[in-house]
Amino acid sequence: MPETDGRDRAIQRLVEASHRLNEAVQKAIAAGYSVELVRTSRHHDGAGNWGDQIVPTVRDPSAA
Repeated sequence: MPETDGRDRAIQRLVEASHRLNEAVQKAIAAGYSVELVRTSRHHDGAGNWGDQIVPTVRDPSAA
């Protein structure tokens, strides 16, 4: 495989992490939970680039 630069690796890591997160959300839903991903902050690098940071909010319907 060809070498990838740091930018390509950063995007690939983000894609893989998003895929794992989506799988984890599906498993939590299958286990009977409701899941909402909430933006908690926006990270800036000082050069005009930014990204949202999130946390999961999980609700157990049987606890109500």
